[in-house]
Amino acid sequence: MSEPTGLIDELYRSLTPFLAELWALSLVQKIGILIALPFVYSLTWQLLYSLKSERVPLVHYWIPWLGSAIPYGMQPYEFFAQCQKKYGDCFAFLLLGKVMTVYLGPKGHEFILNAKLNDVSAEEAYTHLTTPVFGKGVIYDCPNWKLMEQKKFAKVALTKDSFIKYVPLIREEVLSYFNTEAHFAGDKGKVNVLQSQPEITIFTASRTLLGKEMRMMLDNGYAKLYSDLDKGFTPINFVFPNLPLPSYKRRDNAHNVISDTYMRLITRRKEENDIQDRDLIDALMKNSTYKDGTSMTDKEIANLLIGVLMGGQHTSASTSAWFLLHLGERPDLQNELYEEIKSVLGDRKEVTYEDLQQLTLVNNTIKETLRMHMPLHSIFRKVMNPLQVPDSKMIVPKGHYVLVSPGFAMTNDKYFPNADTFEPHRWDVSKSAVGGADNDTVDYGFGKITKGVSSPYLPFGGGRHRCIGEQFAYTQLGTLLVTYIQTFKWTSKLPKVDYSSMVTLPEEPAEIEWERRQE
Repeated sequence: MSEPTGLIDELYRSLTPFLAELWALSLVQKIGILIALPFVYSLTWQLLYSLKSERVPLVHYWIPWLGSAIPYGMQPYEFFAQCQKKYGDCFAFLLLGKVMTVYLGPKGHEFILNAKLNDVSAEEAYTHLTTPVFGKGVIYDCPNWKLMEQKKFAKVALTKDSFIKYVPLIREEVLSYFNTEAHFAGDKGKVNVLQSQPEITIFTASRTLLGKEMRMMLDNGYAKLYSDLDKGFTPINFVFPNLPLPSYKRRDNAHNVISDTYMRLITRRKEENDIQDRDLIDALMKNSTYKDGTSMTDKEIANLLIGVLMGGQHTSASTSAWFLLHLGERPDLQNELYEEIKSVLGDRKEVTYEDLQQLTLVNNTIKETLRMHMPLHSIFRKVMNPLQVPDSKMIVPKGHYVLVSPGFAMTNDKYFPNADTFEPHRWDVSKSAVGGADNDTVDYGFGKITKGVSSPYLPFGGGRHRCIGEQFAYTQLGTLLVTYIQTFKWTSKLPKVDYSSMVTLPEEPAEIEWERRQE
């Protein structure tokens, strides 16, 4: 008999009495052992992890697999602050079976957002989360070089000349909404900003980016569909992209309905040879050929359009909801904004793109809202090669994840005194107060952007995955805020933050009480 076979026989003989005793236990005792085994394994794994000197400190947890998912999911910034106090800026925690290494502050921004493409991957981190929402072949469901080219394709609709044309269209849509929606009927009333702002965002974004024809095909129900897509971005979706749950079914239905709407328009324009230069849809149909000679399919174009509008939906809907709620507690700021708008526009009511550049307090109000309420509280990357934490001996292993949270830095007194106070005038000071301007640029394939990410203020992310819609967001939000201030005065009570999804929205009820200006 060979040596391996003999060892197996010996092991079997030694285990037989133990297995017999185990089998003789009562059902209750067997169930107790089965329940205890995962906890024993988890505690043993944590002990062995802590004995490795090159590992990042691990946040202790009791519940196997779940790890720290509950405190992180309920209050991520509070969770980070507690861990920072105990472990420092760099620590790891278990999230639904995945080890997440967090690096807080500007050094963490630099470490993760400017990491080499070969070392970390956004595609590997997000594809299970985003592909069911956006669809196949776009954003994170394709190689990084294709994503960079998709950004370049989309940027044709994000130029200064485009913004000049967009401002009157956005104002027209907002005023139409004020004049036709029931919750703005009369001289005074109350509105839920979690209903009004997603709808206004969809109508203004579709009117400008996708054109009048597409805008006329959309109604209030489309805002609800995009809300259903939003709810596909939760921690559970991060681990389980497909489950037989109602929220997953609503997500999939929303994607199919929206994609089919875009496809109908694309198909009609192709059949009628009606491809001009009206909107982003025309632009993508005319020019969406990759550098390797392959072209995006019609379905991929439709999916990319979902992603483009979704990016704006995150920022503009949540940000406008938050600045309305904050301003509802600050009638003094509403009056200041009103006076600033009058000083720039004079007797005119219509605002232009050039006017927006002169409205300092309007822009600072948006900037301050983004500081306090960055739409995404966490940004992930999957580690593809062992990654050394700068200025340390700690190594993040391949297969783990790294997490950065610019929103945590932006709400920290260390970088922004009285960080919990909504104060747009803090931005009246020079840029050096928040890390300074960085003129060093890099082109990842979709145009030059700032290379540095060491500032504590990064509401649009950084590096190759930085949001390309920053200037569009300021144009859309600025026009929207000006139109609100010109039309209404309002009051509100600021709600707490709802962290149940990856997007930081206000908890219900999130209402403002408005009355029309009589001036």
